[in-house]
Amino acid sequence: MAKDTVQRRLAAILAADVVGWSRLMGDDEAGTLARLKGHREALIDPKLAEFGGRIVKTTGDGVLVEFPSAVDAVKCAAEIQDAMVTRNADVPESTRMQFRIGINLGEIIIDTDGDIFGDGVNIAARLEELAEPGTVSISEDVYRQVHGRLDAALEDLGTQELKNIKNPVRVYRVGEEAEAVASSAVATKKTEKPATAGATAGGFEARPAIAVLPFDNMSRDEDQEFFADGIAEDLITALSLWRLFPVIARNSSFTYKGQKIDVKEVGRELGARYVLEGSVRKAGKRLRITAQLIDAETGAHVWAERFDRELEDIFDLQDEITESIVHNIMPEISLAESERASRVAPANLDAWEHYQRGLWHIYRYTREDNEKAREFFAGALQRDPSLSLAASFQAAANIWDLLFGWTETPADSMSEAMEFCRRAIALNPQESTAHSISGAILAMSGEAERGHEEGKHAIELNPSSAVAHFCGAFPLIYLQRNEEALAGVEMAIRLSPRDPMLPIYYGVQALAHLMLRQYDESIACSRRALQEQPDNIRALHRLAIAEAHNGNLDAARAAYAQAERIMPAPPLEYFAASHPFAEAEDLDFILDGLRKAGWQG
Repeated sequence: MAKDTVQRRLAAILAADVVGWSRLMGDDEAGTLARLKGHREALIDPKLAEFGGRIVKTTGDGVLVEFPSAVDAVKCAAEIQDAMVTRNADVPESTRMQFRIGINLGEIIIDTDGDIFGDGVNIAARLEELAEPGTVSISEDVYRQVHGRLDAALEDLGTQELKNIKNPVRVYRVGEEAEAVASSAVATKKTEKPATAGATAGGFEARPAIAVLPFDNMSRDEDQEFFADGIAEDLITALSLWRLFPVIARNSSFTYKGQKIDVKEVGRELGARYVLEGSVRKAGKRLRITAQLIDAETGAHVWAERFDRELEDIFDLQDEITESIVHNIMPEISLAESERASRVAPANLDAWEHYQRGLWHIYRYTREDNEKAREFFAGALQRDPSLSLAASFQAAANIWDLLFGWTETPADSMSEAMEFCRRAIALNPQESTAHSISGAILAMSGEAERGHEEGKHAIELNPSSAVAHFCGAFPLIYLQRNEEALAGVEMAIRLSPRDPMLPIYYGVQALAHLMLRQYDESIACSRRALQEQPDNIRALHRLAIAEAHNGNLDAARAAYAQAERIMPAPPLEYFAASHPFAEAEDLDFILDGLRKAGWQG
């Protein structure tokens, strides 16, 4: 049998080309070639050599490079792109040269002349085509190798279909390299803005950053050292998924490991408004984990908690503690930001503060506050058209109009809401809030199945988002899948027990129990909603219906009389528009209860 002489090995493959090469050559062939040669000689080739890259071949404007290390490949690409920004600074836009770079990790076949082939190479080439000018796109295989080992932002672009590649590939974008900035900040005590672990989403620059410091191992046990570091690293990752606030990269915040720190100074050095720190102490088979969130500008404690746990499966414990901390601090930060914005004079509000002031009003659940919220969200978008969250909550204000009967044209309100959602998604496709609200709009527009799927997509983007779980769940009520809806809403409440949307969560629980003919449970949920929001018209109507079907007509009429003071004589169209059941019998059941309670429709 002939011996197989094919050589194979695992390698990181970098593919790069020049953006707009044909146009540049058409405008000035000799000048373009000279500029490319200059970049190659002064920057690209030396960088490739520095990081161990082997140039496999060049194709006019393109280059294919093999690296033995994925980390070195990504570092090299990031430094090249960063250096090109400086080299292009004084170059006219018409002659500016930018590169797209794609990096994949896979098995390659090496030809006798040193050329390489295989799916690993093909995917790298497709990733390069997908990259935006001046950026680096990497595959999920590369991400697994470099995550936590780079001082750079890694933005999840989701799963992508690549041309002529059989299976979809999850793609990440590499952001700014932060090591030099962080090192300079620590060494010189100057305030610099480091790169973050989260995505560079629309309106990102205006948002306050969070720094997670390495947790202190109080036991001085090496095993607990790994556990303490693991919690901090997992927190950085989990917080980044929210895409709500920038999260300082691990290798910047971990420079403080083992040091006695001043939180205000750390905040200034890292450009972080909030600092999360903690400690781990072991006693026998028990662990005590403490965590505290501090406002780095004032030194005030925003949140603190202690967790005492039995030491069994250390990874499960790490996941549990991480999840619990994230679920607790995100609402606290949002509340702190809203309160901070409420203290700023309106004339001095920036885009982020306009957005936060809008949130403060929208969660008051009154018609006047809803209009005020709309004004503040519009002001945020006027000051920063890329602030996707402001567009998302403009859509939410329209949903409130429908739910609480503040619009005479429900279809127009939903159409306008969907336009705001499309704008938000276009600005930041990986942010879950817009997808959550989009799911709600679809459900309220009579497309409950599509709304449920959109909610599920929002959960994939951020499994810790209570709003995503809620919006994935409540459309199921309209499809007679009430037990599933209850489970999803219960998850939302567990994830965010102090959520400003609790009146709506409880109201939806009341509806699901009502449709299951679980009247006592429905009444209890409606009363919880009314404790949070006494004028919650949805909860009053559901309370009246449940009491009526439960045979308590006096209680039903009392609840409906209270609802009448808030919304006198609502028309049939209101109930039909705000209860888009797939089956007509379900709406009939709602209307029958209302009539028993005193509605004259």
